[in-house]
Amino acid sequence: MNDGTIFEQIERLSEEELALEEAHPGKPMSEAERVHLREVEVQLDQCYDLLRQRRARRAAGLDPDDAALRSATTVEGYLQ
Repeated sequence: MNDGTIFEQIERLSEEELALEEAHPGKPMSEAERVHLREVEVQLDQCYDLLRQRRARRAAGLDPDDAALRSATTVEGYLQ
């Protein structure tokens, strides 16, 4: 996955996140919607992490294509 593809994925996921958040003004989300929103948020975190990996590899003179998508557990556990 190249940087452009990652940016496209981030854009799509961001739009989906916003649509979910704005779907029910003044009303709570259903359980299914909350679960789906959380999945979208995790996918966004994974995309941003992959982009950071690619940039770091590029800056270090390494091949950015060797960066790999990390698991949800990994990207969600950075601050713990």
